[in-house]
Amino acid sequence: MEPQELARRLQAELDAVAAPFVRQLGLVVEAADAESATLRLPVVPALVHSGGVVCGQALMTAADTAMIVALSAALGGFRLMTTVQLQTSFLRPVPGDTPQLRIVCRVLRKGKTLGFGDVQILLPDGKVAAHATTTYALL
Repeated sequence: MEPQELARRLQAELDAVAAPFVRQLGLVVEAADAESATLRLPVVPALVHSGGVVCGQALMTAADTAMIVALSAALGGFRLMTTVQLQTSFLRPVPGDTPQLRIVCRVLRKGKTLGFGDVQILLPDGKVAAHATTTYALL
């Protein structure tokens, strides 16, 4: 399947299965293949806390969701899974006036019952704002 066609299919799957609050993040699947996915997160006022930066909870939700998209690509389609572990390190703040973030996910291993991944949330200048490692139970 062509990368853009795969990205469109994954976007439709995400829109169909994600919880309403996750859909409100406005994540956009930009590219995907059998080992990775790249998504875009628009930064909107609802994600910015009183300190003027994007809240960590929004970044963790975006990282978790993006990795599910990457695993779905690796598995050939969405499959029920649940997050077992999401370890996130926040490396630098994301200013509230940042237009968008890029989320790059890499599937490290997909087994019969577990999937592992690595996520980077990147600022427009390419600097890493947050890094996450993930583990999912494949149901």
